[in-house]
Amino acid sequence: MNWIQLNSDHQLDEIIRASDSQPQVIFKHSTRCNISTMAKGRLERAGLPGHVPFYYLDLLSHRPISNKIAELFSVEHESPQVLVIKSGKCVYTESHTGIHMDEILEKASKN
Repeated sequence: MNWIQLNSDHQLDEIIRASDSQPQVIFKHSTRCNISTMAKGRLERAGLPGHVPFYYLDLLSHRPISNKIAELFSVEHESPQVLVIKSGKCVYTESHTGIHMDEILEKASKN
């Protein structure tokens, strides 16, 4: 699994810029949560597609970045949580047992 580690505010700016030309996915994960571990495992078993960047945020190590994500994209903080970013906006968010790779890819591919 080739997660891109999300660990700086600067990367959020890059994600927003890059989302103008290609959808970006952020997965917010709590290493202390069994549901989060299950969701992460489900995504890893599905395999990350090469055409959509997937960012991994460790919430316990980078809580301020998680808070900034909630503010920037006008979403309520949840854990685990996945966001699909297009043209600088969150076009899809899901959490807990609702996180599925096929839905993420469907939302990332819609215009």
